[in-house]
Amino acid sequence: MTVKSKLAVINNNIAVACEQSERSPNEVAIIAVTKYVSTERALEAHDAGIIHFGENRDDGLTSKWEAFKGQAVWHFIGTLQTRKVKNIIDKVSFIHSLDRLSLAKEINKRADKQIKCFVQVNVSGEESKHGINPDEVIPFIEQLSEYQNIVIVGLMTMAPHTDDSSIPRACFRKLKHIQIEIAKMKLAHAPCTELSMGMSNDYLIAIEEGSTFVRIGTALVGEESKEG
Repeated sequence: MTVKSKLAVINNNIAVACEQSERSPNEVAIIAVTKYVSTERALEAHDAGIIHFGENRDDGLTSKWEAFKGQAVWHFIGTLQTRKVKNIIDKVSFIHSLDRLSLAKEINKRADKQIKCFVQVNVSGEESKHGINPDEVIPFIEQLSEYQNIVIVGLMTMAPHTDDSSIPRACFRKLKHIQIEIAKMKLAHAPCTELSMGMSNDYLIAIEEGSTFVRIGTALVGEESKEG
Protein backbone atom coordinates (compact mmCIF):
# COMPACT_ATOMS: atom_id res chain seq x y z
CA MET A 1 0.00 0.00 0.00
CA THR A 2 1.10 3.53 -0.68
CA VAL A 3 1.50 6.01 2.15
CA LYS A 4 -1.48 7.91 0.76
CA SER A 5 -3.74 4.85 0.97
CA LYS A 6 -2.49 4.00 4.46
CA LEU A 7 -3.17 7.57 5.55
CA ALA A 8 -6.74 7.32 4.24
CA VAL A 9 -7.29 4.21 6.39
CA ILE A 10 -5.78 5.88 9.45
CA ASN A 11 -7.85 9.04 8.97
CA ASN A 12 -10.99 6.95 8.71
CA ASN A 13 -10.06 5.06 11.88
CA ILE A 14 -9.43 8.34 13.69
CA ALA A 15 -12.79 9.69 12.57
CA VAL A 16 -14.54 6.63 14.02
CA ALA A 17 -12.60 6.83 17.30
CA CYS A 18 -13.40 10.53 17.61
CA GLU A 19 -17.09 9.94 16.94
CA GLN A 20 -17.19 7.28 19.64
CA SER A 21 -15.53 9.62 22.14
CA GLU A 22 -17.51 12.70 21.04
CA ARG A 23 -14.45 14.52 19.73
CA SER A 24 -13.59 16.21 16.46
CA PRO A 25 -10.90 14.66 14.22
CA ASN A 26 -9.50 18.19 13.97
CA GLU A 27 -8.33 17.80 17.57
CA VAL A 28 -5.89 15.04 16.59
CA ALA A 29 -2.60 15.57 14.73
CA ILE A 30 -0.74 12.68 13.12
CA ILE A 31 3.02 12.64 13.54
CA ALA A 32 4.67 10.44 10.92
CA VAL A 33 7.50 8.60 12.67
CA THR A 34 10.12 8.21 9.98
CA LYS A 35 13.07 6.79 11.90
CA TYR A 36 13.02 3.45 10.03
CA VAL A 37 12.40 4.77 6.53
CA SER A 38 14.28 6.69 3.88
CA THR A 39 14.03 10.38 3.19
CA GLU A 40 12.19 9.50 -0.02
CA ARG A 41 9.53 7.61 1.93
CA ALA A 42 9.21 10.53 4.35
CA LEU A 43 8.75 12.92 1.42
CA GLU A 44 6.05 10.60 0.07
CA ALA A 45 4.23 11.02 3.39
CA HIS A 46 4.53 14.78 3.04
CA ASP A 47 3.11 14.61 -0.49
CA ALA A 48 0.19 12.60 0.94
CA GLY A 49 -0.65 15.48 3.26
CA ILE A 50 1.35 14.85 6.44
CA ILE A 51 2.69 18.01 8.07
CA HIS A 52 4.17 16.68 11.34
CA PHE A 53 7.22 14.40 11.34
CA GLY A 54 9.02 12.74 14.22
CA GLU A 55 12.56 11.41 14.60
CA ASN A 56 14.29 9.92 17.63
CA ARG A 57 17.91 10.44 16.58
CA ASP A 58 19.70 13.69 15.88
CA ASP A 59 21.40 12.46 12.71
CA GLY A 60 18.18 11.08 11.25
CA LEU A 61 16.35 14.30 11.98
CA THR A 62 19.11 16.46 10.50
CA SER A 63 19.29 14.59 7.19
CA LYS A 64 15.54 14.61 6.64
CA TRP A 65 15.15 18.19 7.86
CA GLU A 66 17.61 19.32 5.21
CA ALA A 67 15.72 17.46 2.48
CA PHE A 68 12.38 19.00 3.45
CA LYS A 69 13.69 22.57 3.13
CA GLY A 70 11.42 23.96 5.84
CA GLN A 71 8.23 22.35 4.53
CA ALA A 72 7.34 20.35 7.65
CA VAL A 73 6.98 20.61 11.41
CA TRP A 74 9.61 18.52 13.18
CA HIS A 75 9.21 16.71 16.48
CA PHE A 76 12.03 15.10 18.42
CA ILE A 77 10.34 12.07 19.97
CA GLY A 78 13.15 9.95 21.38
CA THR A 79 15.33 10.09 24.46
CA LEU A 80 17.40 13.23 24.08
CA GLN A 81 20.95 13.27 25.39
CA THR A 82 21.95 16.65 26.73
CA ARG A 83 25.02 16.78 24.48
CA LYS A 84 22.84 16.26 21.39
CA VAL A 85 20.53 19.22 22.05
CA LYS A 86 22.75 21.58 20.05
CA ASN A 87 22.37 19.37 16.98
CA ILE A 88 18.57 19.57 16.78
CA ILE A 89 17.47 22.69 18.63
CA ASP A 90 17.29 24.94 15.55
CA LYS A 91 15.37 22.31 13.56
CA VAL A 92 12.55 21.22 15.86
CA SER A 93 9.31 22.86 16.96
CA PHE A 94 8.46 20.19 19.54
CA ILE A 95 10.44 17.98 21.93
CA HIS A 96 8.43 15.09 23.37
CA SER A 97 10.93 13.73 25.89
CA LEU A 98 11.67 16.37 28.51
CA ASP A 99 12.26 14.41 31.71
CA ARG A 100 15.01 16.12 33.73
CA LEU A 101 16.20 19.57 34.74
CA SER A 102 19.62 19.18 33.14
CA LEU A 103 17.92 18.69 29.77
CA ALA A 104 15.62 21.68 30.34
CA LYS A 105 18.62 23.83 31.18
CA GLU A 106 20.42 22.83 27.98
CA ILE A 107 17.34 23.37 25.80
CA ASN A 108 16.83 26.79 27.34
CA LYS A 109 20.47 27.73 26.81
CA ARG A 110 20.68 26.57 23.20
CA ALA A 111 17.30 27.76 21.90
CA ASP A 112 16.82 31.14 20.30
CA LYS A 113 13.03 30.78 20.36
CA GLN A 114 10.44 29.10 22.56
CA ILE A 115 10.49 25.33 22.14
CA LYS A 116 7.23 23.50 22.71
CA CYS A 117 7.97 20.62 25.06
CA PHE A 118 6.09 17.61 26.34
CA VAL A 119 7.07 16.24 29.73
CA GLN A 120 7.61 12.50 29.35
CA VAL A 121 5.83 10.51 32.05
CA ASN A 122 6.42 6.84 32.82
CA VAL A 123 2.82 6.03 33.67
CA SER A 124 3.27 2.25 33.38
CA GLY A 125 6.24 2.15 35.74
CA GLU A 126 8.20 -0.10 33.40
CA GLU A 127 11.96 0.03 33.98
CA SER A 128 12.55 -0.13 30.23
CA LYS A 129 10.76 3.17 29.69
CA HIS A 130 12.06 6.68 30.24
CA GLY A 131 10.11 9.46 31.88
CA ILE A 132 9.35 10.78 35.33
CA ASN A 133 6.94 9.22 37.80
CA PRO A 134 3.36 10.51 37.72
CA ASP A 135 3.60 11.95 41.25
CA GLU A 136 6.67 13.99 40.23
CA VAL A 137 5.08 15.71 37.22
CA ILE A 138 3.61 18.78 38.89
CA PRO A 139 6.67 19.59 41.05
CA PHE A 140 8.88 19.14 37.99
CA ILE A 141 6.78 21.45 35.83
CA GLU A 142 6.69 24.08 38.54
CA GLN A 143 10.51 24.14 38.52
CA LEU A 144 10.55 24.93 34.79
CA SER A 145 9.08 28.43 35.16
CA GLU A 146 12.54 30.03 35.09
CA TYR A 147 13.36 28.71 31.63
CA GLN A 148 12.12 31.36 29.22
CA ASN A 149 12.69 29.33 26.06
CA ILE A 150 10.59 26.38 27.18
CA VAL A 151 6.81 26.14 27.12
CA ILE A 152 5.20 22.95 28.40
CA VAL A 153 2.42 22.29 25.91
CA GLY A 154 1.54 18.87 27.26
CA LEU A 155 2.49 15.42 28.50
CA MET A 156 3.77 12.34 26.68
CA THR A 157 3.77 8.66 27.54
CA MET A 158 4.23 5.23 25.99
CA ALA A 159 1.96 2.40 27.05
CA PRO A 160 3.02 -1.25 27.38
CA HIS A 161 2.78 -3.27 24.18
CA THR A 162 0.12 -5.85 24.97
CA ASP A 163 -2.96 -7.54 23.54
CA ASP A 164 -4.92 -6.52 26.64
CA SER A 165 -6.40 -3.17 25.62
CA SER A 166 -7.36 -2.32 29.19
CA ILE A 167 -3.68 -1.80 30.09
CA PRO A 168 -2.83 0.99 27.62
CA ARG A 169 -6.27 2.49 28.20
CA ALA A 170 -5.56 2.80 31.93
CA CYS A 171 -2.18 4.43 31.20
CA PHE A 172 -3.66 6.95 28.79
CA ARG A 173 -6.55 7.74 31.10
CA LYS A 174 -4.19 8.41 33.99
CA LEU A 175 -2.08 10.78 31.91
CA LYS A 176 -5.22 12.62 30.83
CA HIS A 177 -6.16 13.16 34.47
CA ILE A 178 -2.71 14.61 35.23
CA GLN A 179 -2.92 16.87 32.17
CA ILE A 180 -6.28 18.25 33.28
CA GLU A 181 -4.92 18.89 36.76
CA ILE A 182 -1.98 20.89 35.39
CA ALA A 183 -4.11 22.82 32.90
CA LYS A 184 -6.35 23.94 35.75
CA MET A 185 -3.31 25.52 37.43
CA LYS A 186 -3.12 28.03 34.54
CA LEU A 187 0.66 28.29 34.63
CA ALA A 188 1.97 30.81 32.11
CA HIS A 189 4.89 28.59 31.13
CA ALA A 190 2.85 25.38 31.09
CA PRO A 191 -0.60 25.59 29.48
CA CYS A 192 -0.42 21.78 29.17
CA THR A 193 -3.36 21.38 26.82
CA GLU A 194 -1.90 18.59 24.68
CA LEU A 195 -1.33 14.85 25.05
CA SER A 196 1.22 12.95 22.98
CA MET A 197 0.20 9.33 23.32
CA GLY A 198 -0.62 6.46 21.04
CA MET A 199 1.43 4.68 18.37
CA SER A 200 0.66 2.30 15.50
CA ASN A 201 -0.66 -0.42 17.79
CA ASP A 202 -2.71 1.66 20.22
CA TYR A 203 -3.44 5.09 18.71
CA LEU A 204 -7.20 4.51 18.58
CA ILE A 205 -7.35 3.77 22.30
CA ALA A 206 -5.21 6.84 22.94
CA ILE A 207 -7.57 9.03 20.93
CA GLU A 208 -10.57 7.69 22.83
CA GLU A 209 -8.78 8.72 26.03
CA GLY A 210 -7.92 12.25 24.85
CA SER A 211 -4.71 12.15 22.82
CA THR A 212 -4.08 15.18 20.59
CA PHE A 213 -0.86 13.94 18.94
CA VAL A 214 -0.45 10.33 17.80
CA ARG A 215 2.98 9.07 16.75
CA ILE A 216 2.51 6.61 13.89
CA GLY A 217 5.35 4.88 12.10
CA THR A 218 4.82 1.33 10.85
CA ALA A 219 1.09 1.68 10.12
CA LEU A 220 1.72 4.79 8.02
CA VAL A 221 5.16 4.78 6.39
CA GLY A 222 6.15 1.15 6.97
CA GLU A 223 9.56 -0.05 8.07
CA GLU A 224 12.26 -0.20 5.42
CA SER A 225 15.28 -0.52 7.66
CA LYS A 226 16.30 -0.82 11.31
CA GLU A 227 19.21 1.48 10.58
CA GLY A 228 17.04 4.62 10.38
